Amino acid sequence: MEILLIIIFVLGYLAIAMEHSLKIDKLIPALAMMALLWAIIAVTHMDVFEIIPGIGKEKHHVEGVLLHHLGKTAEILVFLMGAMTIVEIIDYFDGFSTIKSFIKTTNKSRLLWLFTSLAFVLSAIIDNLTATIVLLTILQKIIKDRDTRLWFAGLIVIAANAGGAWSPIGDVTTTMLWIANKVSASQLVIHVLIPSILCFAVPTLIASRMSVFKGYIEADTSDEKPKSKFSATMFYMGLGAILFVPIFKTATHLPPYVGMMLSLAVVAAFAEYFSNTKFSMGEATSDSGHHSPVHKSLSKIEMPSILFFLGILMAVAALESLGMLFDFAGVLENTMPKLGTELESTKLSDLVVLLLGAGSAVIDNVPLVAASIGMFSMGMDEPAWHFIAYAAGTGGSILIIGSAAGVVAMGMEKIDFFWYFKKIGWLAFVGFIAGSIGFILLRNLVLNVVH
Repeated sequence: MEILLIIIFVLGYLAIAMEHSLKIDKLIPALAMMALLWAIIAVTHMDVFEIIPGIGKEKHHVEGVLLHHLGKTAEILVFLMGAMTIVEIIDYFDGFSTIKSFIKTTNKSRLLWLFTSLAFVLSAIIDNLTATIVLLTILQKIIKDRDTRLWFAGLIVIAANAGGAWSPIGDVTTTMLWIANKVSASQLVIHVLIPSILCFAVPTLIASRMSVFKGYIEADTSDEKPKSKFSATMFYMGLGAILFVPIFKTATHLPPYVGMMLSLAVVAAFAEYFSNTKFSMGEATSDSGHHSPVHKSLSKIEMPSILFFLGILMAVAALESLGMLFDFAGVLENTMPKLGTELESTKLSDLVVLLLGAGSAVIDNVPLVAASIGMFSMGMDEPAWHFIAYAAGTGGSILIIGSAAGVVAMGMEKIDFFWYFKKIGWLAFVGFIAGSIGFILLRNLVLNVVH
C-alpha cells in the first residue's frame, strides 16, 4: 500500500512540475493528491505517527494526526493571507508608486544596481513574488525597449529570490521553516544575509559589465502623480506592520500569524479611516463591499496559491505521518558523501542541500522544503536549516519556472523559457554557487571557532 501512496505522490508531483506543459493549475493535482493520500490511509487503517524531535516516531490515531498537521498548515496559510491582504491594501492606495521617486538616473548600469537592490530589500519584507510584480510594473513605465527590459527582469528575479531567502517573511519556504521552529528570525538573518548578498551581487556585477547594460535609457519626462494622497503613508505603514511581526513573535513567543493579524488590523483600521468609508461587516449591500479598501483587498488575494499550499503541505504531511520521510532521511544521511566540514554539528551533507537547491529550479521549492521539515530532525537553528533556507530560496532562479518570481516575470514580460536559460540561467547559477560557497566558508569558520 505504501508503494501506491508513493506512486500517487510522484504522479501529483510531476503534474505540479509540468503545470505549464499540461495547462492545468498546480492547485488541482495538489488538492487531489492530498485527498487521495489521506483517504487511502484512513480506509486501509494504516499506522500513522507523529515525529517527535529527539525521540522519533510515536503512534497516534489518524484523526489526531490529521488535525495536528492541519493546524500547522493553517498557521502558514493564515499568516500568508494576512501578509497578502496588507500588500493589497498598500496597492489600493497606490503606495508602491512611492518607489518610483527613488529612481533618478538613466544610466543602465546604475539602474540595474538600483532595481536589483530594491528587489533584494523589498522581497525581504513583502515577499519575492510581490516585489517582482511591483518592480516590473515600474520597469515597464521607465524602460520602453523590450529587449533591454527582459535583461532587467531576469536580474530582478535573481535578486528577489535572494532577498526572500534571508528573511523569515521574504519567501514561503523561509516562512515555513520559521513557523515550524526550525530557524529563528535573528539567526536566519545572521547566517543567510551575506550568502544572499553574494547570490544577487555577483550576477549583477557580471551583468553590469556586459554590453547590454552600457549607455543610457530614454528619460521618462512624464510626472505621474500617486492616485491617493495617502500613498506614501500607507506604503511605509504597511511595510512597518509586516516588519513588526518577527518582533511581536520574539516578544510574546506566540505563533507568527497572531502578530500578522494584529498588523493587518492596524493597517486595515487606518485604511478605512483614510478612505472615509463607514461600513458594517454584517451588511450585504454591494456598495459597502465595493468602497471598503479591506473588502477590496481581501477579494484580490491569491486564493489559488493558498489552496495549492494547503494541498501540497497536507500531502507531504501524509507521507510524514507514515514515517516514510523520516526513514528516507536516515538513508540520505548515511549514504550521501559529506562536503566541506566533517563536524558533527552540521548533521546533514552539504551535497544533499545543494541538490535540493538545484532541484527547486525544476520542482516547486514549497514541497521540497515541506519534505525536508518532515525528513530531518536537526534542532532549531542548526546550520543545515539555514543552508536549506538559502538553497531552496535561491536555487529556483536558475530556471524561469523555478520560482514564483520567475513565473510572474515570465507572464508579465512574455519571457521565453530558453531565452532565460541561455541569457540569465548561467548568471543565476554563478550567484547560487557563490552564495553557497560563502555560506559554507562562514559556517565552517563559526563552527571551528566554537569548537
